[in-house]
Amino acid sequence: MREIYIGKNEKNQRVDRFLKKYMPEAPSSFIYKMIRKKRIKLNGKRTKPNKILREGDKFQLYLADETIDKFRRDTRVIDVPINLDIIYEDKNIVLINKEKGVLSHSNGKERENTLVQQLISYLHKKGEYDFFKETTFTPSICNRLDRNTSGIVIGAKNFATLQMINEMIRKGKLKKYYKCIVRGEIKKDMDLKGYLVKDKDSNKVYVTKEKTKNGKKIHTFIKVLKRNSDFSLLEVDLITGRSHQIRAHLNFLGHPIIGDNKYGDKDINKMFYDKYGLKNQYLHAYKIVFNDLNPPLDYLNQKVFTAEANKKLKVIEDDLF
Repeated sequence: MREIYIGKNEKNQRVDRFLKKYMPEAPSSFIYKMIRKKRIKLNGKRTKPNKILREGDKFQLYLADETIDKFRRDTRVIDVPINLDIIYEDKNIVLINKEKGVLSHSNGKERENTLVQQLISYLHKKGEYDFFKETTFTPSICNRLDRNTSGIVIGAKNFATLQMINEMIRKGKLKKYYKCIVRGEIKKDMDLKGYLVKDKDSNKVYVTKEKTKNGKKIHTFIKVLKRNSDFSLLEVDLITGRSHQIRAHLNFLGHPIIGDNKYGDKDINKMFYDKYGLKNQYLHAYKIVFNDLNPPLDYLNQKVFTAEANKKLKVIEDDLF
């Protein structure tokens, strides 16, 4: 029999979700069967899959150690080179200015070269994360950016923070602002609404004005910061956070982001590559604002954090405007 103690980073989860994290290779059917047959108990009693865990609870797993270990992944911290541009840090969060070209999470091929793995290694070396003591929790990032989009990413140091910020993002209470440069002159601020449809064959998305069967509602607000007859510098308020939303929405308007190889203008992209070596979209998540957080994160309410774009992007902006 193996006993598992529920600490502060495991509380407020459902029984079945915790067990799936603890034994990620176990089929869900196996977990439910073991609960039903009382091979898995909570505090010495029969439990239910949807019961919410409290700090201090204890699981009893009446399973062979070989069975448990077979269903657990290797959770060792990978020692990777750490190159984090940290703009703010406290006991709960880390705000990182992600450089373009860095993956937020693993894609199955570059596990050692991701932002989240660097974050885990960083906190492990600082002594703030001990993977031997944690049952299921590992530090994680709350908002994912595309590989070639730079800017602010929020790292959570504990489960309560991860849960609260993810909930704030779902409710649209985390204000995320981006800067981008687009082809053509946009003369006024615009409140854009529509639907985003994914094309699996091309791995792209496209925007429609009318709702379609698989369309997801999107909402994007753009503010014109600078403009001329050829280009516009925009601040984008991402109200809904769909994949490739900003890039697809601006392309739909006829104002693609410069450097965007998936949705952009090939001739414009070539011009910026030849002159500045710009290989990817000029899109930078430069500002976030926290709102309506409950304790213990309420100290972040109304705080504004910004991150500078890299030198190449700043040179382009200065030259154009």
